[in-house]
Order: sequence, then C-alpha cells, then structure tokens
Amino acid sequence: MPRSDSGRRLLRSCVRAHRRPVLLASLLFCGHQAGEALVPVLVGVVIDEAVTTGDPVALITWLAVLGLDFLVLSTSYRLGARQAWAGDVRSDQRLRMMLTRRVLDPAGGAEAGRLPGSLATIATSDTKRIGVVNYALPHLVAAFAALIVAAVSLLVISVPLGLLILLGTPPLLYLVERAGRPIERRAEPSQEHAARASGVAADLVAGIRVLKGIGAERAAAHRYAAINQDALTATLTVTNAHAWYQGTILTANGLFLALIAYVGGRLAADGALTVGGLVSAVGLAQFLVGPLQAIGWANGMFAQGRASATRVADVLATGPAVTSGSRPAPERVRGALRIAHLSHGPLSGLTLDVAAGELVGVVCPDAAAATALLDCLGREVDPPAGTVAVDGVPLTEYPPAVARRLVLVAPHAGQLFAGTVESNVRSAAPDRDPAPALAAARADEVGAQTAVTEQGSSLSGGQRQRVALARALAADPPVLVLHDPTTALDPVTEAQVATALRMLRRDRTTVVVTSNPTLLDVTDRVLVVRDGRIVADGKHAELLDRADYREVVLA
Repeated sequence: MPRSDSGRRLLRSCVRAHRRPVLLASLLFCGHQAGEALVPVLVGVVIDEAVTTGDPVALITWLAVLGLDFLVLSTSYRLGARQAWAGDVRSDQRLRMMLTRRVLDPAGGAEAGRLPGSLATIATSDTKRIGVVNYALPHLVAAFAALIVAAVSLLVISVPLGLLILLGTPPLLYLVERAGRPIERRAEPSQEHAARASGVAADLVAGIRVLKGIGAERAAAHRYAAINQDALTATLTVTNAHAWYQGTILTANGLFLALIAYVGGRLAADGALTVGGLVSAVGLAQFLVGPLQAIGWANGMFAQGRASATRVADVLATGPAVTSGSRPAPERVRGALRIAHLSHGPLSGLTLDVAAGELVGVVCPDAAAATALLDCLGREVDPPAGTVAVDGVPLTEYPPAVARRLVLVAPHAGQLFAGTVESNVRSAAPDRDPAPALAAARADEVGAQTAVTEQGSSLSGGQRQRVALARALAADPPVLVLHDPTTALDPVTEAQVATALRMLRRDRTTVVVTSNPTLLDVTDRVLVVRDGRIVADGKHAELLDRADYREVVLA
C-alpha cells in the first residue's frame, strides 16, 4: 500500500474514533454560521419593514429577533468550540498513546533507523497536526453550511445574486484545493528535516561529555549547524508555500466578493433591489469572507495533517524486530543456558553451554562480535541461524517480554531515570528489598536517596555504572548477562564489586562479557570468542599462559 494511502486511512480512523465531538461541533458551528449569515438579512428586513415604514412595533419585533439570533449564534459557537477542541486533544492523546505502545512493544522494530529525537517529534508535533484535523473539519462543514445559507438568502433577495454564488463557489473551491497541494508535498520533508535536527540535537546532548573528552565540540557543532540549516530551508519552503497559498486565496476571494458587490449595486441602481435588500446583499458579500477563508485554512490544515499522518502511519506499521512465541513463562527455571550454532554478524556457528548457577566470563576481542552476541541473548534480533535456549527451550518460543525476564541483558551504558538512586534500583523489582543489590554494586556508597537527574547526568560515570549494575542485580533474573559493568570504577572498588557479584549470584546463572581481568578472575571459567567461534575454554589463571589471551585481557 502506498505511504500516502496509509496516512489517509489513519487520518480517517482518527476522525471516526472521535466522531461524536466532531459531529456535535459541526452541528453547533453550522448553527453559528447560519446565525451569522442571517444577521445582514435581518438588518435588511429591519430597514425595509420598520425603518422605512416607521412602524415602532415592527422595529421592536425585528430587533428582538435579531437579538435572539445573536444569542443562538454565540451559544452555538461557545459549545461547538468546546466539542471541537475535545476532538482535537483526544485524537492527539490517542495517537501519542498508540505510538508509545508501538515504541515500547517488546518485539521492538519501531526505533529502527530513527533517532530518539525523531520519534519524539513524531509523537508530539505530527500527532498534534493530525489532531487539528478534528478541529478544522467542523469549521469546514460550517463554512459550507454558511455558503448554502448565504446563497439561499441571496436567491430570496435576488435570483441573479444567488445564482452568482451557486455558480461561482465551485470553481473557487477547486482553486483552493489545487493551491493547497504544494503545502502537502512540502510539509512532509519539512517535518522529516525538523525531526532529524531534533534527533541529532538529543544525540549530541546525551554524548556531550564524550565530545568534550575527545575535543570534538567544533565538529559536532558544524554537523548540527548543517542539519539545522537543512531544516530551516525546508521550513522556509513550506512557509513560502503557505504565503503563496494565502495570497492566492485572498486574491480570489476578494475578486469574487467584488463581483458580488458590483452585481448587487447594479441591481439596486436599476430598482431591482430595495434598500434593505441592497444592505443585506452587501452584508452577505462581506460575511462570505469568513467562510471562504475558513475553507482555505481548513484545506491547509488537512494538507499538513495528511503529511503528518503518513509519518505516524510509517512508525505504527513498522514490523517487529523479533518474532513472538506463545509459550507461557515456566514455573521453575534452573537457568541452564545453551547457545547452539549461532550465526549473526561476526558470529559464525557459535556454540557454548553455561550450566545452571555457573558464573562464566566471555572474552570477545572483536567488539562487533560482543554486540552481536548480546543482541541475540537479549532478543533484540532474530539470528539468521542457530538458537539460544534456557533449560532446553529456545527463547523464540516465548513472547519477547517473557524471554527477557528469563535472560536479562544489562548493557554497558545503562539508562537511568530521574528520581533517586533507590527508585532507579527498585524499578527492576518493586517488591524486593534493594539493599543487597545496592551493597553488592557498591551503589550504597552513592546514597540511596541521592537525587538522580534525567539520564543520570547528576552522577559521575562510576556512580552511574554502579547504580545500573545494582538495578540489574536487583532484578534477580534466572540468567543475567552483564557487559563490561565496571569499566568506570577504580581498581579497589572493582575488586570489591567482583567478589560481591560472585557471592550474590552464587546460585544463579551469570555471564559477564568483558576483558577485565578482575572480573574474569572470579568466574568459574572463561570462554574466548574469536572469528565467531569459541577458541578457548578454561579458568582465567590457566588461560593467562596463552599469549593471545594475555594480549587481550592485560592490554
């Protein structure tokens, strides 16, 4: 299905999902616009029936009718605006929740090829533009209702004027639709560039310490400036299209209304219209400016909404990164881990066994091989060949969320959340006492109630690493996989953590992917992966006799 079609389907579904407030708003706005259209008509009646005749009873009667009309139109607008905004904000919220569920789906896939900042832009800016469609649609319906009321009123006042509106409006609306197409074509690239700029900005802010450490601030600034310039150019292109669109519509509306006023003036000069009829005709011509502008504005909102809907639909339609099995979680897990004939990236037929309760170190001189292994263990990808099994059951037979509870992969750079050290650790197991995990990771030295800002930026690198390790230990999974968990710690603390890790996980299966000799020294055995396969298996002290092993772990 073409991307534009999926976007239109999403847009229609958003309108259907909130059809009640949209329909109520449309009816109420129609009442408002009908009342607005009747104002010049009633003024003309007052002139003809009361002012010209000098009848005070008729004057009071028609002024009362005019006042009632104002009461109805003002009440209709107030209630209609409330319903229209409800349809807008509820649609925006619904889409944001749909995107959130898709991005957080354990099967993954939505983040592929998209920076976090780009996803944030889609979940805020694009969803808002789609929501505005539910606000613009009632205005569009009301504008057409106003045109119909005005045309009928003019037909009653003067058949030529009524026919002029009925015959002249369709070409004008066609011009509005054609003029709005460039906006739709340019709105999507503009949003893409803006999302990319946001994504790069978020990426640079997250890595600012690294950039300063390697002296790459200038290169990063130049990179962001270039991307930001592209976003600015795209935005100005859309703004220019908007300007031409608004100018074209205003010019066409002005010419159309001038024609109506001219014809009405000629009819009045020829005696075919009364004074009140002329006032009503001119008033209706001026009134038509609003509905015609509303049609042009709504068409522009629809163009932007369709472009944003295409982007949102792309994220929602992204396929899962991994397949999902249906096997329920086992009641009892021993934790025996087996990797058989695994091929993914640099890995080529990797086979290894980790007994239940064993602490094993895995040394991967090739960082890409370590990443590939961690991705397979964490169910981030479906490997082309081979299996990862716990207690003889392949992880692919479980739903991804269940598989990750059986095998928890704690990445090297764990993400921390705003709160306290304790709340970050408790997030892994809310009902479990975090004290043992805090002590084992030496995170208790940071302070359980120490405030943690977003991404843990208020902590040092070593403190963040200890808190992240404590959280992984607090989860107490049957199989825990750690990736270089102590690189930012000093040697003394590192040795304490290594010893405590072995004690805390003595009955649980643990795999540590690292080349750190302190951690490797407390393991039951070490596996060395080279060229995608196991090339050595033994205790750390024994493997130190090998030159290639010493080169990796003692470098």
